Amino acid sequence: MKMPALPALLEIVAYSYASALEAQLGGAHRIELCENCAEGGTTPSLGTMEATRALPGVKLHVMIRPRGGDFHYTPAEFKIMLRDIALARQAGADGVVFGVLSPDGTVDQPRVRELVEAAQGLSTTFHRAFDWAHQPSDALEAIIQAGCQRVLTSGQASHALAGAPLIAKLVQQAGDRCQIMAGGGVGPHNALAIIQQTGVRELHASLRGVQATTMEVRPAEVALGASPNWESDAIPVANRAQVAALIQLLFKLQKP
Repeated sequence: MKMPALPALLEIVAYSYASALEAQLGGAHRIELCENCAEGGTTPSLGTMEATRALPGVKLHVMIRPRGGDFHYTPAEFKIMLRDIALARQAGADGVVFGVLSPDGTVDQPRVRELVEAAQGLSTTFHRAFDWAHQPSDALEAIIQAGCQRVLTSGQASHALAGAPLIAKLVQQAGDRCQIMAGGGVGPHNALAIIQQTGVRELHASLRGVQATTMEVRPAEVALGASPNWESDAIPVANRAQVAALIQLLFKLQKP
């Protein structure tokens, strides 16, 4: 497959301002801003949007998702999504990220179209709800017809390299009608293979790290929401060094 023009764009998902800052300092091109990592990402607060928007040299796309769980929303939840798009616009976001499915696993095209219309003037991404969609080829056509500009996918696999065959098919199907962005387990160790095998021009990665606490005193016996991977007072953030390493790799790929 012909290599795309590089460097490819790198989007980092950030679940807090602290994480967004680390991603920006590492050289990320774009931030997908969310909250609630454990739930796969929900809409961040207006204050977090505004603070992240103030970071220089990086695009800001805001997750529009009122809760964790599935992607079939009640009328009240959908109304929240429309309102959150307006707040993202108010905060100066460059784009919004959403996904809506019907109970049968098809794309809820009328609702996606309504979200796209509400986001007019902003970039629109259909997130990894796509990876739960029945019949991915049909799902992509429904998303394109609804006017959405980008699809984030792991190729309906556990990670993007495993899903590379489907991602490559989606890239060919979409052509210049929609951007396909590969996400799921993306890092410096596999980015080149994903680009070569799929032809994507955008990558989405978390590259998670941990920022140590500045607290000097904390009761050791009291854990509040501790993750099995780090202490409860540590701060989960994007790994700045890993972001920078992936950016450097992408620039090296541009050289003849």
